[in-house]
Amino acid sequence: MSRIGKKPVELPGGVSASVSGQKIEVKGPKGTRSFTATDDVNIAVNDNIITVTPRGKSKRARQQWGMSRTMVQNLVTGVSTGFKKDLEISGVGYRAQVQGNVLKLNLGYSHDVNFAIPDGVTITSAKPTEVSVEGSDEQLVGQVAANIRAWRAPEPYKGKGIKYAGEYIFRKEGKKK
Repeated sequence: MSRIGKKPVELPGGVSASVSGQKIEVKGPKGTRSFTATDDVNIAVNDNIITVTPRGKSKRARQQWGMSRTMVQNLVTGVSTGFKKDLEISGVGYRAQVQGNVLKLNLGYSHDVNFAIPDGVTITSAKPTEVSVEGSDEQLVGQVAANIRAWRAPEPYKGKGIKYAGEYIFRKEGKKK
């Protein structure tokens, strides 16, 4: 039995869901998102509760049960509150700023890095050393944050680079004389 799959997904106020076949569509204040489940699970909407149940007792049906429930929960969270990833930039002269639909990063290279902001994601930079990635799709928000971090991952000696807020960087000791 899937502990995650057994839990029902509750719809908060202002969020509605509709099911047609294996496709569920969730509408809320932050937009509309949809997910198509495999044929191994049933999705039902009753009142303000969404339930996901497996169609059989096969291993694949049980795997899809928990995964589909989590995907539905992410849809509901995305259209109601949204997802957010915060990045911190540390290093002398390293900074970021948003200009229109482009995030300009100065990361110690001989040129500025111009990162095009994809649709469905909002990037803000309150301070030159902080970048915030927000959106209703958890996968897209995480991927965009990872792509920004990949331009200059934090190094282990001084910790210079782009890291997630709250991320611990394992430090190494420098060489000795």
